[in-house]
Amino acid sequence: MPKIDKIKKVLVIGSGPIVIGQAAEFDYSGTQACKALREEGIEVVLVNSNPATIMTDTQSADKVYIEPITLDFVKRIIKREKPDGILASLGGQTGLNMAVELAEDGILEEMGIELLGTSLESIKKAEDRELFKKTMQEIGEKVPLSTISTDLDSAIKFAEEVGFPIIIRPAYTLGGSGGGIAHNMDEFKYICGKGLKLSLIHQVLLEQSVAGWKEIEYEVIRDGADNSIIICNMENFDPVGVHTGDSIVVAPCQTLSDVEARC
Repeated sequence: MPKIDKIKKVLVIGSGPIVIGQAAEFDYSGTQACKALREEGIEVVLVNSNPATIMTDTQSADKVYIEPITLDFVKRIIKREKPDGILASLGGQTGLNMAVELAEDGILEEMGIELLGTSLESIKKAEDRELFKKTMQEIGEKVPLSTISTDLDSAIKFAEEVGFPIIIRPAYTLGGSGGGIAHNMDEFKYICGKGLKLSLIHQVLLEQSVAGWKEIEYEVIRDGADNSIIICNMENFDPVGVHTGDSIVVAPCQTLSDVEARC
């Protein structure tokens, strides 16, 4: 872990346009990150492609780049600014994807830049559907029957074996873009084809549908020393199958018993 006294300049990657699935919470959290870093005496450089946001206000960072959040543009900014660290995990899916692209490009290692916040390994475990599935199995969590497909033929074979409905989840996409629930083969082929195209690594997770189940969320903060605190639990008004961004969320959870909440 980098020591804070060695970090003099940080590049913060914003979340880009506010859309369903990646909304104002990322703009707010990114702005607060800039504020906290500057309070520590750290020079903050911000890149965000959305000018209509408080995050790109000139008071948020020492330097603001309103540029596309793409590998080419971010690399140019890195080479010009030479930051000691990059904070990408508060930029939503856009920031996480960019962190992976920068690491795989080799620019971070080449320039000795630390990836601050969520580690690359953790990002991949959360975003790569196969790695996430293996992680859940390793800790004994039950998961629906599923498989990873990188082509339509293997996807169709799985659907024929498992039956419908099936959930299609593309890897590394914004707010579930390209995914959906297929109730028949025609829907399945269409959603899978779209998902494979939109996925950053052309990969989709196919799994048995649990649409209609109760959807409960927990907000948890954990630090590098594995200290953790549960901020609250929340219950989606709509069941699984309705995107969280399109649903009402109530905090605290209304229908779990105390015993269930402690499990």
